[in-house]
Amino acid sequence: MKPEAILVLPHLRVQNANAISSPLTHGFPSITAFLGLMWALERKLAPDDIPLQLQAVGVISHHHQEQVTQQDYVRTFNLTRNPVSQKDKLAAFEEGKPAAIVEEGRIHLDITLVFAVAEKRMAGGPPRLVQGGEAQMQEWASAAGAILSQMRVAGGTLLPSRPALGKRVRPWMAVLPEDHEARAEQFRWWRRQWLPGFALVEQAHLLSERLAKLREKNPDATLLDAWLHAARWNYEPVPSKEGEATPADGKQRWADPLRGKGSGWTVPIPVGYAALSPRHLAGTVDNARNMGTPLRFVESVYSLGRWISPHRLSQPEELWWRAEIDEVKGLYRCRNAYVPAPTDPDENADWDDDSYD
Repeated sequence: MKPEAILVLPHLRVQNANAISSPLTHGFPSITAFLGLMWALERKLAPDDIPLQLQAVGVISHHHQEQVTQQDYVRTFNLTRNPVSQKDKLAAFEEGKPAAIVEEGRIHLDITLVFAVAEKRMAGGPPRLVQGGEAQMQEWASAAGAILSQMRVAGGTLLPSRPALGKRVRPWMAVLPEDHEARAEQFRWWRRQWLPGFALVEQAHLLSERLAKLREKNPDATLLDAWLHAARWNYEPVPSKEGEATPADGKQRWADPLRGKGSGWTVPIPVGYAALSPRHLAGTVDNARNMGTPLRFVESVYSLGRWISPHRLSQPEELWWRAEIDEVKGLYRCRNAYVPAPTDPDENADWDDDSYD
């Protein structure tokens, strides 16, 4: 079923969201957390007779504040001593030892979520996601925002939105035009509301390009080597170009040859899970979180993403992330359809920050 409308939940203020997105990355919640939020929200809409199917989600970050302490190039999470139970607290008190520290990474966020929506139509009933049904759509959007306010977002708590001049903070919906050109024109108006901000998109092709570069010097390089290489700054001495004058101070210039001008704000991200075991029947694995659901042990799958300004997007499909399931391969992956324009230079060319995903 194709998306018929968009549902926008703008400027959500999230406190203490999970900043540890995978065993290897930190700095922003995993995109799997937002897909999980999408499915949980859809389930909660059904009891209120809101016939909306949420198919994909886009994430735009307006502000983030990771709860860390930084000294030089080392970042340390701000941790607290929180006993997991009263029993542990009493045991620690009797032994004269402080309570153990539970490793947690927290981040405060100001984000906008953009959902692809289709209507769950009743047999023989008229469609309601149509032009002219703005009142009904606004009612659904407001209800979705009220339900979301009682939920966790990537493990964080939602705070009430703050009205601000020139900033739209109320949830809203709009119908997607069927014509491609009309949809692109409408999207240009919508994306202005998401500025300033950065949208997370996938750039998996950069991983294969990085691997090809590494194999020019090391034929045994693997995809993991390429991913780790792309996840950091790799400074090398830059030789002077032919005809270029030698620096007057005689100092050697250093730079990352693969992060030149126009490379953008590229980050390592987790994009799903790969199976480590066959599917176990419901109730056959002890201490499972849900004994009524089949269980499968998995590990994280990684890729490369990029933070770009929303005005670089031309269609809503370039913003959305969808779930892709391959039972044969045991792959549960998030996909994004963004393709950069070859003649459109990235606005983050001079970004010089060592923040991770």
